[in-house]
Amino acid sequence: MDMPTQQPEPSEATGNRLRRKVTSLTENLPSNTIGALWILLAAFLFSIMVTLIKLLGKDLTVFQILVIRQGIMLAIVAPKILSGLPTSLATKRPGLQLTRIVVAATAMLCGFTAVIELPLADATAISFSKTFFLTIFAIWLLGETVGVHRWGATIVGFLGVVLMLRPQGDGLIDPFALLAIAGAACAGLVMIVVRLLTRTDPPVTILTYQAFGVGLIMIIPAILTWQPPTLAQWGILLGIGIVSWAAQMANIQAFRAGEATAIASLDYTRLLYATVFGALVFHQWPRVETLVGAAVIIAASIYTVRREAKRGQKLARASDGRGYNS
Repeated sequence: MDMPTQQPEPSEATGNRLRRKVTSLTENLPSNTIGALWILLAAFLFSIMVTLIKLLGKDLTVFQILVIRQGIMLAIVAPKILSGLPTSLATKRPGLQLTRIVVAATAMLCGFTAVIELPLADATAISFSKTFFLTIFAIWLLGETVGVHRWGATIVGFLGVVLMLRPQGDGLIDPFALLAIAGAACAGLVMIVVRLLTRTDPPVTILTYQAFGVGLIMIIPAILTWQPPTLAQWGILLGIGIVSWAAQMANIQAFRAGEATAIASLDYTRLLYATVFGALVFHQWPRVETLVGAAVIIAASIYTVRREAKRGQKLARASDGRGYNS
């Protein structure tokens, strides 16, 4: 007697149909075009994420937002983590894993606080300075040799940051802008640490330690500052977690499909999205200094990437070290 064929679950069948449809639409496209489409999607999703965080930041603390966000993301990736046990917990560099967790938590705390307190476009523009911090950390920690062209681009990029930090009438720099720079610096350092970890530990191990570690760091201050979310706020928190995971997955797919040197510059479309969302949702427009400074940073960053491509080198990039290690 033949056994009945097991039918897939409705959600699984829908997912399979969606994957087949996406594959059929993109299979004839060049790999860099596919990568470009993925990174444009990732930039859009990351912009939605920070918009939702800024929206909630008026009523909930950044600790609370982060711990719930990490919990939702952890729940989504839990099957992959659990299926990898005990390998997913076996690390040859526990000290470096701990460093990565602390720096990543700091990057998110500083970066997301800046997003809540600054105009969205300003916080996004300043975050792009992570590329130049990456250069400095690569020299210091990886022993990379940097030529005059890359040093020049780095200096010009930081001049763009200084332009965005132009003091107002009181002669003081906005402390939240300085916090945004600190977040960018930590994001650049995370990218270097991840590069070091990939030499000894598999990606699932790095993912597991960050997923657990950042949540653990945030849980105590989250409890101490807890404000009961409303039903609508719970919905937004759920959206933040799901969109954050989707953005990371799109970002990973982008750099799997395309060459970093060909698609990296498209990440700067986040500034366009941030400007639009900031104007529509929060009625905030970026200052002229922000736009000019962002243009300088983007131009210097693109020059650096193109220069590295010509030299046949790969820029130290990691899919989870972008933005605020989001």
